[in-house]
Amino acid sequence: MKGKIHSLESFGTVDGPGVRYVVFTQGCPLRCAYCHNPDTWSTKAGEEMEPSYIIEQYNRNIGFYKDGGITVTGGEPLLQLDFLLELFTLAKEQNIHTCIDSSGIVFNSTNTQWMEKLDRLMTLTDLVMLDIKHINNEKHISLTELPNKNVLAFAEYLYEKEVPTWIRHVVVPGITDDPADLEALGYFIGGFTNVKALDILPYHDLGVPKYQNLGIEYKLKDVKPMDKKLIPELKKHVLRGIKNKRIELGLIQA
Repeated sequence: MKGKIHSLESFGTVDGPGVRYVVFTQGCPLRCAYCHNPDTWSTKAGEEMEPSYIIEQYNRNIGFYKDGGITVTGGEPLLQLDFLLELFTLAKEQNIHTCIDSSGIVFNSTNTQWMEKLDRLMTLTDLVMLDIKHINNEKHISLTELPNKNVLAFAEYLYEKEVPTWIRHVVVPGITDDPADLEALGYFIGGFTNVKALDILPYHDLGVPKYQNLGIEYKLKDVKPMDKKLIPELKKHVLRGIKNKRIELGLIQA
């Protein structure tokens, strides 16, 4: 089994706990307006690699990863379930911590065969970092060109399977920073006891040169990067939503 791989990074520090060996898969159905890796979109590009090769590369610098592991990101990793199954099977044979960074957009509960593979994959997965682009469906479509139904269903699936999850959300000025939307996001995830971390990330435009090189229009060219100083205040809205949901469920007292 070979996977279509965009690139490999041997020293990832923002892709899960500890220092990570990061595998960037090729292919993604989303067209996020702020995506900083548009070169990962096409499923026809990338280099074919065997899982065993990636494990070999990991082992070359294994001393770096004693508190980390392997993270598969993208693109969208869940487009390549068979590859992930083989890679993570090899990883767990060596007790390597495994992480998937996904948008959940390809989650498909109606496909029995696909779900059986996903179930098996989750038994080999130590952590999922779930990137929720927008809690509002119409705004999600405007931002990514696809609805968020599968994303939210995947979040619920992870909760049901008790898979440790980190929630990520990028705040873009005027697009994903509305207090009501942020509180709604918090309310949605508030009852998920499997959520172990919440990352509210500031929008940046460092990927603009890639769009220019690829001849693709950058839709947010008039949007300035989010001021990092605003992040703590914006995160409070999400935390308020989480608190309200937990009070409603009787998990905490008002």
